[in-house]
Amino acid sequence: MNYKFDFGWLLDYSPQIVKGVLVTLELIAIGGIFGIAFGIFCAWARALGPKWLRPPVAAYVELIRNTPFLIQLFFIFFGLPSLGLQLSELTAANIAMVVNLGAYGCEIIRAGIQATPKGQFEAGASLAMTRFETFQHVVLVPSLQRIWPALSSQVVIVMLGSSVVSQIAAEDLTFAANFIQSRTFRAFEAYMVSTIIYLLLAILLRQALAMVGGFIFPRGGMR
Repeated sequence: MNYKFDFGWLLDYSPQIVKGVLVTLELIAIGGIFGIAFGIFCAWARALGPKWLRPPVAAYVELIRNTPFLIQLFFIFFGLPSLGLQLSELTAANIAMVVNLGAYGCEIIRAGIQATPKGQFEAGASLAMTRFETFQHVVLVPSLQRIWPALSSQVVIVMLGSSVVSQIAAEDLTFAANFIQSRTFRAFEAYMVSTIIYLLLAILLRQALAMVGGFIFPRGGMR
């Protein structure tokens, strides 16, 4: 059977593709920034925070890391309305990505905190700093520097995982690919284009995170 490739639809459906890419970029921007911030808070809570805060944060981390992202997304979008909390598709997707990255980021960042020499904590205490002040001014930046490559990889993984948000009709890149193939019946070409775009986004995101790391940690030799 001879299959003839046809990409003639690209121009006609370029608005859908561009919109899908922009939504995907929005998801990773919000999910990445707030997910890392939430991960830092959770890492502090688990490693240095008050004892009463550690069990609920540990339970959250274990729950998220041991359940599928799609189920988390469905729970937020379909489950929370049962409690009276109605969310749009994009809002639910953003929350799911923040919650997911926060849990994985927590464990990665906590590993960096635990690798901090005890002398740095003692130095902070000798300057009359509280544990949180020591964490903020002495521990945080070196910890992030140690784990930045691993954290960057996790951000890329979460970006690629965002493709499932099309299951709740969030109009990301995968949603656009599904829409195009349903209209053109050119599934191979539609998903080939989306695959290439995801590949480019992953490469560019990794490079952007490396540049951010190099800017924040100029002495760390970030790659």
